Amino acid sequence: MKILNWLLVIAGICGLIGVRILEDQIFYDPFLEYFHEANKNIAFPAFEWGKLIGNHLFRFILNLIFSCLIIQCLFKNRQWTIQGAFLIAIIFMITFPIYLYCIYDRFEIGYLFSFYMRRFVIQPLALLLIVPMFYYRKQLLGKDSK
Repeated sequence: MKILNWLLVIAGICGLIGVRILEDQIFYDPFLEYFHEANKNIAFPAFEWGKLIGNHLFRFILNLIFSCLIIQCLFKNRQWTIQGAFLIAIIFMITFPIYLYCIYDRFEIGYLFSFYMRRFVIQPLALLLIVPMFYYRKQLLGKDSK
């Protein structure tokens, strides 16, 4: 059973990596090339709001599913998995409107600020905080029970 959990954690990580590697083929995101060039003087790309928002939501859902798989298989605690999903969703609900405003403002608010808001929207950065937090929580609960 332990091997299956580790295989599922690896599958979740591979899923997150796959979303990242195939991002230009799976998702509509005209800002991929814009930020990849790392040149703020490049022309602002034309885009469709509805398609962009829909694809970001789809990407978020994929990242959330793979992140929850990782959390569940690492800690085997459904309540923690729900808490992790809730935290990831809160971060997305805060950063996504800010990123959309940055797009609306044509990144006049700041190129780097917009770049990092986009990172929080399209990548599961919260998972990098949640896993150590839950691991620490597990260690504290283990000490309390001894």
